[in-house]
Amino acid sequence: MFKPFEPKDEFNVLVQFTDGSQKQTNLDPYLHGPIFKSIRNNISEFHAMFIDEGTIAWPNSADIDPDVLYYGLTPAWAVSESASSTEQQTL
Repeated sequence: MFKPFEPKDEFNVLVQFTDGSQKQTNLDPYLHGPIFKSIRNNISEFHAMFIDEGTIAWPNSADIDPDVLYYGLTPAWAVSESASSTEQQTL
């Protein structure tokens, strides 16, 4: 789904999708959980991203679902936390 991309400042990246569209995206909301800890804490690790099977990936096997970025979907971790919070409120 991705073609060339370019890491920018902080956690921003300019991606070009295979349909020719481009988008500058802040990946910060997607870098959640233990697998992304070293990437969040070390900008050089963030910049070590590459394209693997059509998505942004890192050497530690972390990746981001390309559909989430292309369609601006809510990351799975945020959906889970939101559902958990709603369940707690109804109890």
